[in-house]
Amino acid sequence: MKKFLIILLVCALCVGFCLPVCAAEQAGDRLLTLVNPWNTIPEDWTVELVNIGSGHKVDKTCHDDLMAMLEACRAEGLSPIVRSSYRTQKTQEQLYANKVRQWKGYGYDEEAARKKAATIVAVPGTSEHQTGLCVDIHNIPTGASVLFADTPEGAWLAENCWKFGFILRYPKDKTEITGISFEPWHFRFVGRYTAYQIHSQGICLEEYHEQLNANNQPGADA
Repeated sequence: MKKFLIILLVCALCVGFCLPVCAAEQAGDRLLTLVNPWNTIPEDWTVELVNIGSGHKVDKTCHDDLMAMLEACRAEGLSPIVRSSYRTQKTQEQLYANKVRQWKGYGYDEEAARKKAATIVAVPGTSEHQTGLCVDIHNIPTGASVLFADTPEGAWLAENCWKFGFILRYPKDKTEITGISFEPWHFRFVGRYTAYQIHSQGICLEEYHEQLNANNQPGADA
């Protein structure tokens, strides 16, 4: 009888350990979803939004790690400010249309203006902001700027965001691969395991996907 109880206990422990791992792997697949100029948001994509203050919301999946990252940054005496988070399709359409009008005002025709705008504001349906898994963080009063990279906040986030499962999504030396201009303020949640892999190798999410495809193995978050 005693031996039987020990076996049951071992089985229960195994189940207890396996379930979280399986859940993490499933979340990892979702967290690796590639959204860029060539890959639109999946039609069945859903978000479970959580308020983070100042009118901003993110998907529940990244909420705790985002809060921890911001708190750690502030603990260093810095002032990270979330400027943009989840966006609806309508909001993204408005932002893109405004940027197209801006470029047309510079003398570009419709087609050229759309191409220029798309390097700065994602075409609706191809924006990571619509996933709820990214945020724009900066403290530049006049708006998002590459100058943020040279601020203490920008430098700290770029160096430490991976510890909280985030990556600097659009690095300066990866614009031809990502299709988006350098954005030192845009951070995407991919989970801590994947964030470490991307940070340590100095690659972007597109290149990480290429590695996964080459190895023919699914990504998993830990």
